[in-house]
Amino acid sequence: MVIRPPVKQERITKFLKPYILKMHFTNKFVSAQVIHSPTATVASAASSQEKALRSSMESTRDVAAAAKIGKILGERLLVNEIPAVSVFLKREQKYHGKVKAVIDSLKEAGIKLV
Repeated sequence: MVIRPPVKQERITKFLKPYILKMHFTNKFVSAQVIHSPTATVASAASSQEKALRSSMESTRDVAAAAKIGKILGERLLVNEIPAVSVFLKREQKYHGKVKAVIDSLKEAGIKLV
């Protein structure tokens, strides 16, 4: 059972960036998801754990895998008609390596970063 947080007031949510990109990296896998913040639901996601993607990758944890995940996530966002997202980086995440690969792949797919 999922308990959703209360929906924020309209005057607050229209100034917030509604779609947020969050990335998670482990020693084995790369995953990224876009969350719709007013409703706290996942709008779209991609991960190197998916069986369909795992067969087409050499490794599921390197920079090339992160770039492929970003490209696939960008295509899924365009299918869902989400043209722009804002990026949420954790404190330990810097803009290089896998993080840079995911973000650059999203830009190449046609997603605008706000």
